[in-house]
Amino acid sequence: MSENKFETPEMLARCVPMSRLQSVLGGKWKIMILWYVTVYRVQRFGELMRRLDGVTQSSLTKSLRELERDGFLHREVYQEIPPRVEYTLTEMGESFAPVLHSMLAWSEGHLSPAQERRD
Repeated sequence: MSENKFETPEMLARCVPMSRLQSVLGGKWKIMILWYVTVYRVQRFGELMRRLDGVTQSSLTKSLRELERDGFLHREVYQEIPPRVEYTLTEMGESFAPVLHSMLAWSEGHLSPAQERRD
């Protein structure tokens, strides 16, 4: 049986950062949440609910809390009636924006309907 080239200690160690990234950004909604906050700069909870077709309130709340906990989003609560909560990118979230733009470009080039017709 051939040796698995990914089982060397060096290769496994290299996968740790990707594994961490996957654990932070895994889930159905996090990439899209980050995308909308990147594009619109500030997003309120209700705006995200409308933009994310099919998301439940509890799923959105959970994803937002995790992104805040992991340092990608800042949550600002305004003491007014009705309460207003806004989400913006943190410095770390801003540093991830170019990755999102690269993902968009790759998707447009490889996963768009026009690309499918060419294949």
